[in-house]
Amino acid sequence: MPFQFNFSIEENAENELETLGDTALQLGSAQGSLNADGSTEKSKEVSAERVVHQESLCAGEATPKTADPVANHSPDKSQFQVLPKEQACFKVAKEHSIPEDVSKVLENKVIEVVQGLYYVNISVVEMNLTDGSHEEDIVSKSISSHSDLITGIYEGGLKIWECTFDLIDYLSETEIQFINKTVLDLGCGAGLLGILALKGKAEKVHFQDYNSTVIDEITLPNVVANCGGGGGDDGGISEPPSKRQKKTDFIPALMSKCRFFSGEWTEFSQLMLSSNKSLSKYDLILTSETIYNPEYYSALHDTVSKLLNKNGRIYLASKVHYFGVGGGVHIFEKFIEERNVFRTRTVKVIDEGLARYIIEMAFKSSI
Repeated sequence: MPFQFNFSIEENAENELETLGDTALQLGSAQGSLNADGSTEKSKEVSAERVVHQESLCAGEATPKTADPVANHSPDKSQFQVLPKEQACFKVAKEHSIPEDVSKVLENKVIEVVQGLYYVNISVVEMNLTDGSHEEDIVSKSISSHSDLITGIYEGGLKIWECTFDLIDYLSETEIQFINKTVLDLGCGAGLLGILALKGKAEKVHFQDYNSTVIDEITLPNVVANCGGGGGDDGGISEPPSKRQKKTDFIPALMSKCRFFSGEWTEFSQLMLSSNKSLSKYDLILTSETIYNPEYYSALHDTVSKLLNKNGRIYLASKVHYFGVGGGVHIFEKFIEERNVFRTRTVKVIDEGLARYIIEMAFKSSI
């Protein structure tokens, strides 16, 4: 059952942040938890999709051209109606500060649970943003444009795309180690991949999305909801009380582990490399459904090549092809091969309808 957060952080929040990984995250199979009846629906060029509470994730959103707006399925990023570049303004990167009272980021948010993780009900967030009060106004623009992508304006971060769950499954199945690692959730959206790393005792996790609205209204609240209390001692999820006592020590604990950024990838990498704060390059970069548009490949390649540790790894989840945009696994791998900086390896294929891939990338010079 969904419930609403409107509380301050409890006394033991800092300890909970430090011990997030003490108990196993109950991930299981995304297909099992999200589509319990095993049912699927297909259109001619749309992959079988997973049930992820469509009423909360997608209600009221502009959908891809072939999507059924009332179907109980997760969004399918294989087909897009992408608007042209007119009026596109690529966003300068910036770091988002964590509010002094972190409980405020959960006010008026309805919290639900998927695969053992808290996430904010996105349709409620969207309803609160339709008045155009936020400077980006991406919800109204998306609705009026009937598009999930508006180049240079909105890049789809208000949805949880199905390949995210593929990558969560893979990281769980293979027991990828996050302990003491520095992790970047690139194109993070809801931030579920980075939250998974936090639960795995990562030393630091940074979250990046194109849109500042996504960071403020989706990513940061999700991190606070998962890291600020509510987890049971057995690693399960328990409904938190309606009010909790504020714990000011939680702020430096959260800030020591997490940083949040918005903006275009090239701008983001420049910000990180020019920052006064010491930058430890990332041991792991996690990214899902970010290679849909070949026009972004150069920026993505240059960003990860500058920010990845020399022995680091990138785990990328993608569909084999994105209709209407032209990107996909094979064209991206060809691009990577031509650049001759990274080696790629397909580590998992989900062959359901339109195939989905998990790709591992590493520097060719790495051991």
